[in-house]
Amino acid sequence: QPWWWRVIHAGFMPLVWATHQLAIDPGWFLLAAILVLLIFRGALSGQVPLYLSNRETVAALADLLADRGPCRFVDLGAGLGSTTVPLADNLPEHHFTGIENAPLTWLAGLLLSLGRNNITWRWDDLWATDLSRFDVIYAFLSPVPMPRLWEKVQKEMPPGSLFISNSFPVPGVTPDRVIEVPCTPARPLYCYQR
Repeated sequence: QPWWWRVIHAGFMPLVWATHQLAIDPGWFLLAAILVLLIFRGALSGQVPLYLSNRETVAALADLLADRGPCRFVDLGAGLGSTTVPLADNLPEHHFTGIENAPLTWLAGLLLSLGRNNITWRWDDLWATDLSRFDVIYAFLSPVPMPRLWEKVQKEMPPGSLFISNSFPVPGVTPDRVIEVPCTPARPLYCYQR
């Protein structure tokens, strides 16, 4: 492991001791664990943490979608709607679907998407989502599910559709286009045309 992991591990026991000295009611720890589960469910079940797309990424996606013309866009693991909500505001002729399976982030995204007729917000599993209904599939997940997601994309995406992965390329597959988003840290968009 890198040296900084050793520092983190070395700090665990002193932190446990210090926390014990505070005599915090155990119910608070249970509440914290429940909240973490409700927000970061994807990290536990599929090794997909909550990533939020930044403004620069949304702007790059908006340019790409505007060039394609009206389409049906799905965000797999939509989180709070940090991608779908601003895109729906900027591109009213497109239709956006957000798929999220963590209860609190789904609820937050649902509330943020209210009043927008061009957004469908679903509490669903990305693996159960039928991709054949969409022209553009967007994912900001992690490296872990990318091989399995690529298999699903190849089986279900209709001809002419586009798969975009934020930050994580499909292993062993050369993207048709890479959009370098001007942000820090770097968040390239890997585009795979069907």
